[in-house]
Amino acid sequence: MVRVGMWTKKVKKKIQHNWRLYVLMLPAIVWLAVFAYYPMYGLLIAFKDFKAASGIVGSPWAQPLWKHFADFFSTSVARTVIVNTIALSLLTILISFPIPIIFALLLNQVRGKKRRKAIQTISYAPYFISNVVVVSILNVICAPSGFVNTIIKGLIGHPLLLMSSAEYFRPLYIISNIWQSMGFSAIVYIAALAGISPDYYEAAIMDGAGKFKRILYIDIPLIMPTAIIMLILMVGNVMTVGYEKVYLMQAGTNTQVSEIISTYVYKVGLQNAQYSFATAVGLFNAVVNFVILVIANQIAKKVTDVSIF
Repeated sequence: MVRVGMWTKKVKKKIQHNWRLYVLMLPAIVWLAVFAYYPMYGLLIAFKDFKAASGIVGSPWAQPLWKHFADFFSTSVARTVIVNTIALSLLTILISFPIPIIFALLLNQVRGKKRRKAIQTISYAPYFISNVVVVSILNVICAPSGFVNTIIKGLIGHPLLLMSSAEYFRPLYIISNIWQSMGFSAIVYIAALAGISPDYYEAAIMDGAGKFKRILYIDIPLIMPTAIIMLILMVGNVMTVGYEKVYLMQAGTNTQVSEIISTYVYKVGLQNAQYSFATAVGLFNAVVNFVILVIANQIAKKVTDVSIF
């Protein structure tokens, strides 16, 4: 009790001393509580036979409680959507993760603030383009008579059905994702590079180190903690692939590789008003993501001493 009383006094003293900071933090806390924590109450739907007329509380509990989870894993498509989600996410991480780092390292070598700002602005502008517009651009340039197929036709003699073939779905998704997110994702690495002390570079130049060696022995080691944290966050979202772009790129002939958990939930759970089923699948997805995040964080902590928590 004495320890609790002392801890309470310390907390009160900190709040009184820093009350202005807590006031500034209050809107963020309210936003987090209303939009992040309060909606978690809806997770109860996963364990109920939800009826909109009865509400969450009034709806009966599912018998057994894991009924909707069992329904998902008993479907023939469950394995397919899980494998597709993991494959698409891992390929995206493997291929696209190093690109912003390389871009930031190269941009850091550009001399002249105006030139660097122009390149950076052009590079992250695609991030603000809607996925609907991006997929529309893909449909135009990858059409049988489009720009890309014009080149392909000149090389192999005939166009390819790029947007409707299963074999091209993942490459097109990953390439377009890199184009969209490369510049924006590089911002955090550019900021990390900007925080490196010029003393390191001056000492390296005095020792005769060229640009490549300065990148290899100064830039990369000093931004590595940032890169590891970003990698942990990406791995922690391995089961989360936004449905919008995938859904827009889907065609009847490529669903064997393009059907992922989020699009499956949207089609089966929401379009058919199976809210309990959709919530159960979403909860399973979130729990797996959390477990992977914890594991990735612990591995990074042991190997590199860098971690989120």
